[in-house]
Amino acid sequence: MMECTDRFARYLLRLISRHCLLYTEMVPAAAIAHGKHAQFLPFHAAEHPVAVQFGGSSEDELAECARWAERYGYDEVNLNIGCPSDRVKSGNFGACLMAEPPRVAGLVRAMKENAALPVTVKTRIGIDEMDDYADLRAFVERVAESGCTHFIVHARKAWLQGLSPKQNRDVPPLRYDSVYRLKRELPELEIVINGGIASIDEAEEHLQHVDGVMLGRAAYHTPWVLADVDQRIFGDTSPAPDRLAVYHAYLEFVDAELHRGTNLSAMSRHVLGLFQGVPGARRFRRHISENAHRRGAGLGVLEDAAATLQL
Repeated sequence: MMECTDRFARYLLRLISRHCLLYTEMVPAAAIAHGKHAQFLPFHAAEHPVAVQFGGSSEDELAECARWAERYGYDEVNLNIGCPSDRVKSGNFGACLMAEPPRVAGLVRAMKENAALPVTVKTRIGIDEMDDYADLRAFVERVAESGCTHFIVHARKAWLQGLSPKQNRDVPPLRYDSVYRLKRELPELEIVINGGIASIDEAEEHLQHVDGVMLGRAAYHTPWVLADVDQRIFGDTSPAPDRLAVYHAYLEFVDAELHRGTNLSAMSRHVLGLFQGVPGARRFRRHISENAHRRGAGLGVLEDAAATLQL
């Protein structure tokens, strides 16, 4: 979810759900090791619970990341072993590390030894030709020996050669049964399933087999999918949020950020899917897309966009 789940998107999502665990976009460990923590790690207190996700392959760098994550007050630190992008592969981290379970175990150990935060791992079910269930189980068991008890498993393998990152999100077939089996055979571990899950109805079905569900693109592109997650999944008895009230609350946040010098376009892009399915949503998106990037664009762009909706 690089360039998607930044702190502005997470603030919006938190307005919709009080209980979902939010994840940052993947932060390169090397950037933190080179002193860029102030660029990547700050977040709004309202985002809790929130986890920071790192990508890296150096024990020293990831140990430093864990220390900074704890200083900033994150609730969890996550190591991404699932991203198949070219720039990740060139840095020898992400999905390619599935071929090196002992190395991943060392990375997790280094993070756990340098912070008191829970350390979790996000992975695929396999890579290239190394995609048998036995390979997945062996990988998870080896990493678990380092003290990691929580795995988020994208139920597709990744092709490191021949497919683009976008194709790797769609082309390899989903194999949910492999993730279910992992939970059955390793019940002491917390297993969260990810990949192709588009609704809370689907999430409830998966929760019959695993401990948790991660929504990625669906939650970002159609954030109102989370509107009743607190009530249905977390047992919250308070009323579900009102979509327009969420939008206006986000506008208050945007207004404060504009006064701090943040560009409107950095924040407005995250609301484009908020009114998906509502009459006027296409005009709403078009108005924002055509005007938010203009020099001097302010809160009025988002206020005028709301007026195009038929609520």
